[in-house]
Amino acid sequence: MRNVGVVVRGIRLPIVRKGADLESIIVDSLIQASESEGFCFRDKDIVAVTESIVAKAQGNYINISDIAHDIVGKFGAEAEVGVVCPIFSRNRFSMILKGIALGAKKIYLQLNYPNDEVGNPIVAPSVVYQKKINPFSETFTEKEFRDTFGYESTIHPFTKIDIIEFYKSINDNIEIIFANNPCEILKYTKNVVVADIHTRNRSQAEVLEAGGEKVFTLSDIMTASVDGSGFNPDYGVLGSNASTDEVLKLFPRDGEYFVKNVQEKLKEKTGKDVEVMIYGDGAFKDPVAGIWELADPVVSPAYTAGLEGTPSEYKLKYLADSLKMKDEEIVEKIKEKKVSLKESLGTTPRRIRDLVGSLADLTSGSGDRGTPVVFVQGYFDNYSDD
Repeated sequence: MRNVGVVVRGIRLPIVRKGADLESIIVDSLIQASESEGFCFRDKDIVAVTESIVAKAQGNYINISDIAHDIVGKFGAEAEVGVVCPIFSRNRFSMILKGIALGAKKIYLQLNYPNDEVGNPIVAPSVVYQKKINPFSETFTEKEFRDTFGYESTIHPFTKIDIIEFYKSINDNIEIIFANNPCEILKYTKNVVVADIHTRNRSQAEVLEAGGEKVFTLSDIMTASVDGSGFNPDYGVLGSNASTDEVLKLFPRDGEYFVKNVQEKLKEKTGKDVEVMIYGDGAFKDPVAGIWELADPVVSPAYTAGLEGTPSEYKLKYLADSLKMKDEEIVEKIKEKKVSLKESLGTTPRRIRDLVGSLADLTSGSGDRGTPVVFVQGYFDNYSDD
């Protein structure tokens, strides 16, 4: 029996900049790591590459003036624009808001409460409950919100930032309101940018059905280049991050081409069939603040074919305890791989790419570890493998 299951290694790379031959850098770094750490490549190993370095190597950057240009093109010059349901983020949405505000005459910014789509609180849910407020029906102007909840309760528990003041400071043409129904924005304007991430299509449909005229999602902004800028045809500015005070790095594009090329180069160098994926934020939730990590539109925007689907796994506890099977019988049962719903009870059928992407994100972190590539071995192994 093999004595080790899944092994995850963060792979150090040199600093990656625009125009770098990232595919070769990754392959060379993996081979150097295998030589220095003494591991061998095997079929079904997984190489996960963070979206950030892929976009950097592509030079997929935009300026806030590019966003402004796109906003003017969509709504016209001197338009009043409503922005609904954004996440509360300094390095993500604030830069997008800066560009939208630059291209519009007036911004009505509608914030959710007590928290945004991914769980960032703007006021403690317990405070909302104590004041007997129904967040599904009650709306507030900024003054009404401050009069009701004060200032101390709106400080973020981790960043210690007052997101209301932070967003207001971006431009003097921003007026803030609070509501959880995206259609509330239509009391102010029919021009709307739907800024939520995972529920954007539903929110857009609701606003259009309620009378919105020009209604776009963040995935509709910067889908084409502006005077040579970066762009993303699938996700627009979703998945973007601040690079400087005026520049954003977008989610990478042409990901399928990239992962297949890395897979082919690894096959040439190692002789093994290795799976490759690009990953962004993992899909996990902080147990203290209740913040859901996934601020990107997907965990993995591109992956090779072997990462499609969901795991098919037996619940070992069920086989051993309920069916009273012997070890050798369990091994043979696993080899059959004909898993019934009852036999898989408790093994939630999540997508493989989401599971591996979350594992990679937890491994690489978002700081200075310097491991934007994560190498996973044994992920597809089971108790019957030797």
